Amino acid sequence: MEPEPRLRRHSLGWNLVRALVMAVGFVCMVAFAVALAKVTLVPSPASVPLTHTNLHPGSSIRLYFNQPDWRDTIKQVGGNVVLGVPFGFLLPVIFPRTRGFVRVVLMTAFVMLTVEIAQGLLVAGRAFDIDDVILNAAGAFLGYLVLGRRLGRALHPRRIHWWRPRTEPADEPARVAAVKKSRERWMWAWRKSDARPTSATKTNAKTTARKQTAPKSLRKRIPALLRAKRP
Repeated sequence: MEPEPRLRRHSLGWNLVRALVMAVGFVCMVAFAVALAKVTLVPSPASVPLTHTNLHPGSSIRLYFNQPDWRDTIKQVGGNVVLGVPFGFLLPVIFPRTRGFVRVVLMTAFVMLTVEIAQGLLVAGRAFDIDDVILNAAGAFLGYLVLGRRLGRALHPRRIHWWRPRTEPADEPARVAAVKKSRERWMWAWRKSDARPTSATKTNAKTTARKQTAPKSLRKRIPALLRAKRP
C-alpha cells in the first residue's frame, strides 16, 4: 500500500497547510482570470479588417505554420498553448472533481469556448477561432501532466474509477471478519429459536398423536363389545 501524502494527513497542522495551498491556488486562479480577460476581451478596433471567423479545426494552425516569420508562429501557437497551461494545474487544486486529464481538458475547452464566443459576438477586433480552443486545451493537458496531476493527488484522495477495483484500507479485513462473525451469531440464534417447540406446536403435536392412536384403541375394543352382547 502506498504511503499517504503528508498534505492528506488528518491533523491540525497539515489541515492548515492544505487550506493555505488551496487558498493560494484560488488567488492564482482569480489573477489568471483577470489576465485572461485583459488578453482576450479587450477591444482592438485596428484589427477589425484582419479578423475572420474560423469554424474549421486546423485551418488557423496550418496558416500559422505556413507563414514565413517563424517568430510570429511561435507567438501565435505557443501563446495559445501557454494560455491554457494554468488550467492544468489550478483546476485539480481548487476543484477536486475536475481531476483527470479528460475532465481538465473538457473544462478548459468549455471555458475557452465561452471566451471565444464572447469575443466573436461582443468584442470589436476579435473573432471566434476554434483552433484557439484546441491549442488552449492542449496547454491544459500539458500543465496537468507536468504539475496538476501531482498537486491533485497530494491534496485530495485518489478518485475511484469504474475500471479500477476499490482498494481496501488496512483495517477493512478485520471489520469484514467482525461483521461476518456477528451475522453468523444472529443466524445461529434465529435457527435455535425456530427449532424450539412453542405452546401451539405442542398442542398440535398432541392432537395429531390422538388422531393417530384413536383407530388402534377402537379396534381393540370392538371384539370385547361383541363378546359382551352374545346371549
